Amino acid sequence: MLYYLSITLTIVSNVLYHLFQKSIAPKVNPFISLTVTYTTAALISLILWPFFTGGNSFTAALKNLNWASFALGVAIIGLELGFLLAYRTGWEISLGALVSNLMVSLLLIPVGILLFKERLSMVNGVGIALSIAGFICINYK
Repeated sequence: MLYYLSITLTIVSNVLYHLFQKSIAPKVNPFISLTVTYTTAALISLILWPFFTGGNSFTAALKNLNWASFALGVAIIGLELGFLLAYRTGWEISLGALVSNLMVSLLLIPVGILLFKERLSMVNGVGIALSIAGFICINYK
């Protein structure tokens, strides 16, 4: 059940993310928007933290962090700013996310294979080929 619930949460949140990102007023300074966004996220995270403690105190949880949490913060700022600017410069909501997610997926294939020892099947290869063909079709003018 959690398997499907987690991916459903990801899908719903991603749809809302793009809807809200596209709805930010054009005159809003992107860094003020990011500050408000992450202040809101931080507050909600602190409110929800007690429900996901895993028996650890806040201090113990902080000690378990590694470099990846900080690097993720940097990556998220790039992601947020990139979509905000992409939508402001005219990318359509229906294509911007699709092009971005398709390219990310294709770039993560060698990462998965090389770093995480993932394997691809023949069916995966066909899907990758179709994705590349779709990317070409989407960008054909």
